[in-house]
Amino acid sequence: MLQWIDDLTRFIFLEDEPKPSDVIFIPGNGHAEPSEHAAQLYRAGYAPLLLPSGRYAIGTAGFCGQKSGSREYAGAFETEWQFMRHILMENGVPEAAILREDEATYTYQNAICSRRRTDAEAITVRRAIICCMPQHARRARMYYETLFPEAELLVCPAPGTAITRENWMREPDGIDKVLGEVERCGSQFHDILKEITL
Repeated sequence: MLQWIDDLTRFIFLEDEPKPSDVIFIPGNGHAEPSEHAAQLYRAGYAPLLLPSGRYAIGTAGFCGQKSGSREYAGAFETEWQFMRHILMENGVPEAAILREDEATYTYQNAICSRRRTDAEAITVRRAIICCMPQHARRARMYYETLFPEAELLVCPAPGTAITRENWMREPDGIDKVLGEVERCGSQFHDILKEITL
């Protein structure tokens, strides 16, 4: 394995052991796996609340439907939040444990709107878990860390996904998605970094 491939793998594919937390964040997506994993962590007692966040992807006219997952979730979902809430409830999470955030249309907005929601509910976030797709781990952490700088953030990506740290460099789709994440980790943070450091 070339060293730079190994370096990119370590940079993108973050994974922490879960610990008892105040909330589980789920950035908006159309994949079933992150919400299924979040439900599993909830049932295991890692957090009392979950905050899925998302309207639908910017540039689209509505939620485009489920993109992946071994189980298909039927229903007419207008937003990513509705889709994720449905998966959580289908996997044993009570509705009362699911906070609502259905305005965000991209990942930075997921973090911004999630912060607004926890502030509005007077929820002090000392530690939080982020459930996302594995290739999305670094960028999700960067955004949520920017909005929750005082919190310990644990990235617990969904298991059982098609793209993994072991195989991404051997599949055209994996290469495109992971290198796309590397590009976005630079291109999307110019203004954010200037705003928080200068």
